[in-house]
Amino acid sequence: MLKLNKSKKIILGLGAVVVAAGIGIGGYALFKDQPTVSDKKEENKEEVLEKNIEIVDVNSKSRPFAIMINNHATARKYHTGLQDAYIIYEMIVEGGITRYLALYKDQDTEKIGSVRSARHYYLDYALENDAYYVHWGWSPQAESDIKTLGINNVNGLYSSAFYRDKTLNVALEHTGYTSMELLKNAVKKYRSETNKDLLLNYSADDIDLSNEGDAIDANTVIIKYSNSVVDKYVYDAENKVYKRYVNNVEHKDYQTGKIYTFKNIITYQVSNHLISGDNKGRQEFDNIGSGEGYYITNGKAIKITWSKDSRSEQTVYKYLNGEEIVVSDGNTFIQIQPTGQTLTIE
Repeated sequence: MLKLNKSKKIILGLGAVVVAAGIGIGGYALFKDQPTVSDKKEENKEEVLEKNIEIVDVNSKSRPFAIMINNHATARKYHTGLQDAYIIYEMIVEGGITRYLALYKDQDTEKIGSVRSARHYYLDYALENDAYYVHWGWSPQAESDIKTLGINNVNGLYSSAFYRDKTLNVALEHTGYTSMELLKNAVKKYRSETNKDLLLNYSADDIDLSNEGDAIDANTVIIKYSNSVVDKYVYDAENKVYKRYVNNVEHKDYQTGKIYTFKNIITYQVSNHLISGDNKGRQEFDNIGSGEGYYITNGKAIKITWSKDSRSEQTVYKYLNGEEIVVSDGNTFIQIQPTGQTLTIE
């Protein structure tokens, strides 16, 4: 159920909600009497061309890299290079843990990792961004799909674009790293120019949701994936970013020692279930469809819809009035949470 109390705290424990045809009409009633950021989409396109967007070069035709990041508790404190990603996805895998898919475009990051093995539903998000898919190993389902779908990939089992950081006193599977220089050399055999637009629409200026009819305060955001992984964001009003925590511990870059920060958060729920006959507990992911979620930036949150028509089609995020969302210039964490887990925004 969805509860809203006087402190404007949201607790969401629903399954993914299929978007009804009437939602755009009902949502429009909230927006029709006031200008909204989404109404300015066409203006933003021209504005983006005139002003520099810092997070990405909107005119660049280079393909991004989508890198599988190990988020096991042992590996998390050794995360390196994630601040340079312009988008990061988080999804559940077996055993109640999660992995990230970090996207990099036109970066020269010297160390990224640790890198871990592929899961087949992460391919959908490499495809929607027309990205090179970077991983170290694969599940049987991912191996099959990579070959069947012709995914341009770089695999640590076979590529020299990876190395082990032997200075870490952890199990071998948590020590795999790469760099943008190594990866750029590894993908020279593939198509270099992207055939897709950027996933998100960026505003050259900060998006202010405070005047939107159904916007709520979002100073603290807690996103539970399982008993093993609970993410938390705390808004830093001075710097206008969200500081990231995992299990109430600051999520820091191992090399710089700085806490990871994000400008935008998109969060919604998708159901998952055990793959029949898989003795490792691997998951299937019901991410083709539509539902509701939240877009969060600059201390405010607003309800949105999401829809994904096929594995290769881009996920489309819209305000309730039916217009595609426009995000603040900055990095975005896309939290695809399991159905039935708790989301708290306050």
